[in-house]
Amino acid sequence: MESQNPAAEPWQRSALDLAAAIRTREVSAVEVARSCLARIEATNPRLNALFDIRPDEVLADARRADEAVTAGDPLGPLHGVPVSTKINTDQRGHVTSNGVAALAGPPAKDDAACVAALRRAGAVLLGRSNAPAFSYRWFSTNDLHGRTLNPWDADRTPGGSSGGAASSLAAGMTPLAQGNDIGGSIRYPAACCGVVGVRPTVGRVSNWAPPVYVDTPGGPTRLDFPLTAQACAVEGPLARTVADARLALHAMTTPDLRDPFGVPAVPARQGETPRPRVALVRDIGTVGNHPAVDRALDTAAARLAEAGYDIEEFAEPSLIAEAARIWSLLLYEDFRGMVPFVEQVGDEDIRTSLTYSFAAAAAVWGERPTLEAYIQGWARRGSLIARLQELLGQDRLLLTPVAAELPFEQDADLAGPARAAELLAAMWPMAAVPILGFPAVSVPALLAEGLPVGVQLIAGRFAEDLALDAAQTVEDAAPRLAPAC
Repeated sequence: MESQNPAAEPWQRSALDLAAAIRTREVSAVEVARSCLARIEATNPRLNALFDIRPDEVLADARRADEAVTAGDPLGPLHGVPVSTKINTDQRGHVTSNGVAALAGPPAKDDAACVAALRRAGAVLLGRSNAPAFSYRWFSTNDLHGRTLNPWDADRTPGGSSGGAASSLAAGMTPLAQGNDIGGSIRYPAACCGVVGVRPTVGRVSNWAPPVYVDTPGGPTRLDFPLTAQACAVEGPLARTVADARLALHAMTTPDLRDPFGVPAVPARQGETPRPRVALVRDIGTVGNHPAVDRALDTAAARLAEAGYDIEEFAEPSLIAEAARIWSLLLYEDFRGMVPFVEQVGDEDIRTSLTYSFAAAAAVWGERPTLEAYIQGWARRGSLIARLQELLGQDRLLLTPVAAELPFEQDADLAGPARAAELLAAMWPMAAVPILGFPAVSVPALLAEGLPVGVQLIAGRFAEDLALDAAQTVEDAAPRLAPAC
């Protein structure tokens, strides 16, 4: 699907290529927007990945982008490049439904900080991407907007919660997408759909958004985000190539002190560094991998070794195991307070998934973990972060699966408590990283059983470029994956 050939349709070209072509007037932003809109018309009716697409608004923004080029105005790195935004993220003039009818109130008055950053970079915002209700599941279906399909296999999840973003990218509807991640919601959909997903270091991309109010019998009540959402959730890009993901990440980087975990400045990369060592974490002793997952790890490791990376076994996989285990404590206990509201306004799928997910967590922590266990979980988190940063520094990466299984069958989390527990165990690579706050990149490695299989590269804090460099090496040696759609 991807091509740098100027004769290719604009929707087939990379974001990096499009930005350069628009800047030099080889192609207009309007031509690019029309090409993407036509691609959406051709593929979205089947996939249901994007909605709230307003062609007149998109084309007006594209015309303004072209006028800026003609006038010689300063141009941002994404000038004229289409980008989708997610339904749980505020975009001025659009509803932030989060897949829940009760939250589909008036349009947002302001952009979330990450969306504002995309605008400043010159992006043309093109449609809203689907997600599960409350962006909670590893699947992307809800009663408000329906089910998003994986363009590789309709019977498999496109991932969640940024499933609409990943599905639309794989189908060529947009070259870039915005997503967010607290338990794999960028990295897992990217792997399921054969694209690239970047989870930045906590604080690098602002997580600030306008306050959320919900209607209650006593009047509008402000909905404050729980501590895990503040300390572990991030905004980040999805893209069809590593180079595009890097471009979008740097455009979205927004030091913002309104974000309680935001940083005032991102540490600069200190010149050229020797190739980092890569420590392989094949599993954490809790669940076996599908053979194709092991093959993807072996393939990625071989490509990195051929490029001069030293490959070794990670000496302390127990750190990752403990982080994944703590995720199931802190996240679910923080979410427990929202359960009555979710049960009141959520759809049947989210209520069922929530019930089975809590049962899976209870098998690890007990039916009702104590306050002491919760407090100790946060304390232990700090110690794990410090230890892993010591081990990684700025010159080592971890190579892990994205999940122990191939993309899950649709609605696997609704099949019963036993299957929900299997999913939680399989997703240890997605759960461990948010608790630690480290950056990670999901990149496709191979195709197996007609499905893309990705690997994850984890770097030290604010060392995203190291992980992206390694992901580029994996991508360069891989055949480009494109679904037949």
